[in-house]
Amino acid sequence: MFTGIIEHLVVVNKLSTSPHGAELFLDLGGFYDNLVIGESISVNGVCLTVKTIHGNVVSFDVSDETLKKTTIGLLRSREMVNIERALRIGDRLGGHFVTGHVDGIGTIKEKKHIAEQCLITFSTDKRFTGMLIEKGSVAIDGISLTNFEVKELAFSVAIIPHTLASTTLGYKKPGDNVNIEIDMMGKWINKLLENNFAGKKSVLTMDKLIEQGFA
Repeated sequence: MFTGIIEHLVVVNKLSTSPHGAELFLDLGGFYDNLVIGESISVNGVCLTVKTIHGNVVSFDVSDETLKKTTIGLLRSREMVNIERALRIGDRLGGHFVTGHVDGIGTIKEKKHIAEQCLITFSTDKRFTGMLIEKGSVAIDGISLTNFEVKELAFSVAIIPHTLASTTLGYKKPGDNVNIEIDMMGKWINKLLENNFAGKKSVLTMDKLIEQGFA
């Protein structure tokens, strides 16, 4: 479990692929001298388990399923990634509960700077936007963000300067892919609505939330 508050940007050492998965090597730059094998770390929003530790270089096994569902397989040597260690009991929860189980991939559709913030629009599948609401939370590459506009095939967020400077969103551009994790609450409510409507596919709306007593 994570919070979506990125701790550091670190460098990809290499990604070694095989017919059934891959092994990812990151140079953590000495940020974590108390890291242990078996620990969970969020890498661009994907929960991975520490496999080996050699100085500053840490490796992780990546399953074939993870390569299919996330952008991990697109990583290249010297690329920067967002890092967050798992939440500990008693830690401050500055973002929202993020599991590290990515739902799918989105694409940066537009990125524009207005005053002191950057507005970014992401395009993605309707099955994901159907579980998003305005002012609700979403994790993009492991970053806890708030939607300010949700459309059928896209949603937008506003990024403050600190987030741009301390995460990969600062240098990503239109056309780049990102990992998307829908807020757990949105997924559970959507499932509840589907069950209440006798298995018929439903889309989460404010009217349905009010009808079910969530607003």
